[in-house]
Amino acid sequence: MSPPGRRRGARAVVAVVLLGSTLALVAPAAPVAADGCATWRRTLSQGTTGSDVRRLQVRVAGYPGFGRRLSVDGEFGPATRAAVRRFQAAYGLGVDGIAGPRTLGLVERLQDDDCTPAGFSFGELDDGCGGRGFDGGRTTTATARSTALVTMWKLQALRHALRERPITVASGFRSIPCNRLAGGAARSRHLFGDAADLDAGPHTLCALARQARHHGFQGIYGPGYPGHSSHVHVDGSGRSWRAPRCGI
Repeated sequence: MSPPGRRRGARAVVAVVLLGSTLALVAPAAPVAADGCATWRRTLSQGTTGSDVRRLQVRVAGYPGFGRRLSVDGEFGPATRAAVRRFQAAYGLGVDGIAGPRTLGLVERLQDDDCTPAGFSFGELDDGCGGRGFDGGRTTTATARSTALVTMWKLQALRHALRERPITVASGFRSIPCNRLAGGAARSRHLFGDAADLDAGPHTLCALARQARHHGFQGIYGPGYPGHSSHVHVDGSGRSWRAPRCGI
């Protein structure tokens, strides 16, 4: 897990400063150079379509609104506009629902050169039973990896909402043998790349479970649900929240 404030590689840092009850964005003095992750070459707004819209949707997947999930379909509709507005508000930008230079520039500063967000890496979400990578699950390696990327951006939104304190990922994607070893269900979402088990770390488990409802996680299981007293499970499938000790 990346420690607080750390950026992987020689990238500029976006500082988020707590001023009273307001989060203020402190932009770097120098522009950020292009890196290995694709950048945006046009302003994106409601009605636009394309692969660049899809990439944007991945990065604002953690801002769909309470209990909602944002589709990553390459079509900039009302739900994407609302997610962009929430993203802008969370980082102290002007809120207009349009992904222009300032909004897209912030997105680029928040990501590393493999398109992962600042607080997480593929290594934290890959096969955790001694293996590495995203093969051997119940979908293709490419799909599991791309789905894990969406999961990471949701976790990044969750981390930002929790004042940028680190989130400890205990388990992410699992191969079928790994899932069996962990005692997971035969159709566990871990096998598809869109699930993560979170340890308490600097947060209480209930804080994680409650806040996750705002960041695109449809499956949330935590304290009070059988087998989940020591962690919180989050995933992007269905709609089932079970953490009785947290009032969920």
